[in-house]
Amino acid sequence: MADITLLDGGMGQELIARSGDPPTPLWATQVMIGHPGLVGAIHADYFTAGSTVATANTYAIERERLRTFEIEDRFRSLMEQALREATEARAAHGTGRIAGSLGPLVASYRSDVLPPHEVAVARYREAAGLMAPHVDLLIAETVPSLASARAVAEGASGAGKPLWLSVTVDDEDGTLLRSGEKVAGLAPILRDHGVAAVLANCSAPEAMAAALDIFRGFGLPFGAYANGFQQITKEFLKDNPTVDLLSARPEMTPARYADFAHLWVTMGATIIGGCCETTPAHIAEIARRLSAEGHRIV
Repeated sequence: MADITLLDGGMGQELIARSGDPPTPLWATQVMIGHPGLVGAIHADYFTAGSTVATANTYAIERERLRTFEIEDRFRSLMEQALREATEARAAHGTGRIAGSLGPLVASYRSDVLPPHEVAVARYREAAGLMAPHVDLLIAETVPSLASARAVAEGASGAGKPLWLSVTVDDEDGTLLRSGEKVAGLAPILRDHGVAAVLANCSAPEAMAAALDIFRGFGLPFGAYANGFQQITKEFLKDNPTVDLLSARPEMTPARYADFAHLWVTMGATIIGGCCETTPAHIAEIARRLSAEGHRIV
C-alpha cells in the first residue's frame, strides 16, 4: 500500500454554486470579492472530507486579467485574501499543507495567447514570490503547452518552494497537451528546472491514464485531478470564456470519479484530487476508498 497525498476538489465551480452568482471571466476571483469568507468555508469542507492539501484560490489572480476589469490595483490584496482564507482553514483544521496556485496567463486551455517568454517568466516570478512565504508548495495548474511549462517552471524556480507542474491534456488523447504537443516533451523541462512532481488536471478522467503512463517514465512523484465537464469544446477555447459554456457530466458521481482515482493509484499515482465540477463529496469518497484499500493519506 502507498502513501497518497489527497488534494482538494474544484473551487471555482463550488464558489459559483454556493454564491448563486452568474459566472464571469474573473471566475473565482469575482466571487471572492463579493462573498469574502466563502473560499475559507470551502477549504474547511475539503479538509473535513479528507483532503490534506488546500489549494489557495489564486488561480485567476493575475495582473492582466485584473487589468481588463480595471482592478489591477487589487492584485496584492486579493492574493493576500486568498492565502489568508486557506491558512485560516488549515489552522482551524489543525493539519494540512497549503499549495499556491499559479494559473495560466491570459486564458485557460489556450496555448496560443502566452505572452513572450521573458514577460511570462516575470509575471510568474512575481506571483510565486508573493505566495512563497505563505505556502508549503507551488502548483502550476492547467498548463497547456511546453512553452507555458517552461515559463512557469523558470518563473517559480527562485521562490524556494517545491513546484508541482500540472498540465491539461487533450480530452480524447491524453498523450497530448492541449497545444497538440506530446506530453513526453515535458521531460527536459522537468529535469532542467528541478520540478518536484508532475500531474495532469482539468481534463476528462478518461484521458488521464494515458498521461500517467508517460509520467511514470519521468522518475518523479505523479498524479492527476480531472474535471467533471463535458468535453472542452473549440467554442470554449477563446478569450475570456465563462464556465456557463460548459456542461457538467451528471454521471460523474463521487463513486464513479473514485473509480478513476482507484485506477490512477494502481498505476503508481501518489497525488490525487479533483478539479472543476468535483466537490467535497467526491473527495470524501476517494478518502473512504483509499483508506478501505489500506493506503495512508498524507
